[in-house]
Amino acid sequence: MPELPEVETIRRSLLPHVIGARVTAVTVRERRLRRPIAANLEARLRGRRFVALERRGKYLLFGLDDRRALLVHLGMSGSLELAPLGRAFAAHDHVAITLDRARVLVFNDPRRFGLLRLGRTADFTELDNVGRDPLTAAPTPDEWRTLVRGRRLPIKNLVMDQRVLGGVGNIYANEMLFRAGIRPRRRAAGLHRPELERLSTAMRHVLEEAVDLGGSSISDYRDANGRPGFFQMRHAVYDRAGEPCRVCAAPIKRIVLSGRSSFYCPRCQR
Repeated sequence: MPELPEVETIRRSLLPHVIGARVTAVTVRERRLRRPIAANLEARLRGRRFVALERRGKYLLFGLDDRRALLVHLGMSGSLELAPLGRAFAAHDHVAITLDRARVLVFNDPRRFGLLRLGRTADFTELDNVGRDPLTAAPTPDEWRTLVRGRRLPIKNLVMDQRVLGGVGNIYANEMLFRAGIRPRRRAAGLHRPELERLSTAMRHVLEEAVDLGGSSISDYRDANGRPGFFQMRHAVYDRAGEPCRVCAAPIKRIVLSGRSSFYCPRCQR
């Protein structure tokens, strides 16, 4: 699933192409996504201009000139691509939005867990439980102390709670905890201030580096221009079970927390 760095990379790669662009045509080839695409999407979107493009956690908000917005979530396998006019449809190309700049914005989603909705931002209930943005407003150590107080759950579960921090998924939670030197199953309430300070710093650095490198291309992820990300080349622990730690050479361990694979170094993380 694309996580915050991938979605932010897509947003930045789209910005110069969509802001100010007018929608000249909309083709919906498959409406059966996580939530069915509205029957009147084409008519309501055609003729509108994109005036803003924001990110809320893993959601993209394409602001329109009529004060509405197009809400997009990529789900497990979705992508947005800027394609030239006349490009043949590929398998799983579900929505094509033609712009007046000789480009087509194509939404592709093999597993159909994605989402496209058009309406007022205030009416998007999907955004109600999206927590603070860890890229632009990561918790300070003092705020972390408040967040972990009384929490008996593993710290990795808290970091991945979208109601607390919007956008952090499994890949980056593993990498943040490695940089902070904290094991993923440590009880959140048991972390000490120096550890919370390291976590605050690690979160900011990991996300900033990942965005700078275009995200992680684990399987078929690409940005809107078709370029892969390169942060996977810096993964210290994610999906490296049995491989030597890049810092101490100890074999990376794998455990399962809440049904998700978690990776850590038994020497570097305590």
